[in-house]
Amino acid sequence: MLSKSVVRTCLGCVRGVSSSSFRLNSPESSVSASLTHTEGIKRRELEKNEMRPLYMDFQATTPMDPRVLDAMLPYQVNYYGNPHSRTHAYGWESESAVERARKQVADLIGADPREIIFTSGATESNNMSIKGVAHFYKAKKKHIITTQTEHKCVLDSCRVLEAEGFKVTYLPVKNNGLIDLQQLEETIRSDTSLVSVMTVNNEIGVKQPIKEIGQICRSKNVFFHTDAAQAIGKIPINVSTLKVDLMSISGHKLYGPKGVGALYVRRRPRVRLEPLQSGGGQERGLRSGTVPTPLAVGLGTACEIAQQEMEYDHARVSMLANQLVQKIMSEIPDVVMNGDPVQRYPGCLNLSFAYVEGESLLMALKDVALSSGSACTSASLEPSYVLRAIGTDEDLAHSSIRFGIGRFTTEEEVDYTAEKCIQHVQRLREMSPLWEMVQEGIDLKSIKWTQH
Repeated sequence: MLSKSVVRTCLGCVRGVSSSSFRLNSPESSVSASLTHTEGIKRRELEKNEMRPLYMDFQATTPMDPRVLDAMLPYQVNYYGNPHSRTHAYGWESESAVERARKQVADLIGADPREIIFTSGATESNNMSIKGVAHFYKAKKKHIITTQTEHKCVLDSCRVLEAEGFKVTYLPVKNNGLIDLQQLEETIRSDTSLVSVMTVNNEIGVKQPIKEIGQICRSKNVFFHTDAAQAIGKIPINVSTLKVDLMSISGHKLYGPKGVGALYVRRRPRVRLEPLQSGGGQERGLRSGTVPTPLAVGLGTACEIAQQEMEYDHARVSMLANQLVQKIMSEIPDVVMNGDPVQRYPGCLNLSFAYVEGESLLMALKDVALSSGSACTSASLEPSYVLRAIGTDEDLAHSSIRFGIGRFTTEEEVDYTAEKCIQHVQRLREMSPLWEMVQEGIDLKSIKWTQH
């Protein structure tokens, strides 16, 4: 079992430490650290002695928990055997580690270890689920249902299937970001093979009613897939009680390594998938290719830590999120929280600051690493498709900022972020003629603007 009382400061703490300093003799070795959660990740110096910005973008990625790194290191150096080599001890050692990691992932979500398939991440897991089910059952069922606010990899997978002749229904969401369960039930047809709805939205943090969706799908004999990348390790999930058939997991979204994820595939009732790639038939024939032992160990360790500390982490993240929102909204008027205020994961806050351009605010907040939306689409200057889907007008969508709070965030960082946000929003509004007009009582919607 891993110790809850120790957390190393991470990200830079290993710089300047020789490899001999790490304890590589035993794959069971744990971190010899001495700092607590609340101290967080303090060391932010770059090589040029410049200060790094505070990290408040935990939906884009999470820093690897140093206990995860410690668990991985022996398999990077000493225990390097191919886990699929069955004829010698090197392979047996790695295979044992992979199977232990598989059980750790399964235990976190209440699954059987045989239902866990290791992948390269949630994008691959989503592709495997959607395309795999669609192709396997295409002889009788060629209809898929998803929502307009899914992650890009889900939406693009569905568009690929449309090009192949499948029919896809993109369900709208209500203004709070939640789907209409009655509309979902009415949309399911006799030829519907799969419903795919994400658990927690990566931009606005809304939690969909996964249990109810699972019940509807089970009653209609339709498979249910959920992208749980933003939920696993942060909120309790049990695939049996939720009646989920397929679930995508990402390692780097729960303080594990990048480049690894998992796909839960239910055995009873059995879900059949057509594999995306051909090869040696690893992972029960669903995902050929050598399983990267260090990454699998890292994912398993991250899941074990999450299972032990989820309740503590969730309570602390909720406290910090409330602190951030209350401080900002008490000082700045015309701030809108996007998404349902109750059915949400508290660590993902999407706020719109009226009469302020979001990109300008991001540039002003250079001391804090934030985002205007999904990391996969934040390079685009187009307003978020998720915010458009919940009915946010274009101006307000352009003024949105996503605040990501996580395991290593400190109260001091939250206070600093709020103070800087208040300072720069007030400054940018003072420069805005629109804000001046609003202060004078002019209704901007009543103005007829002319183009030159």
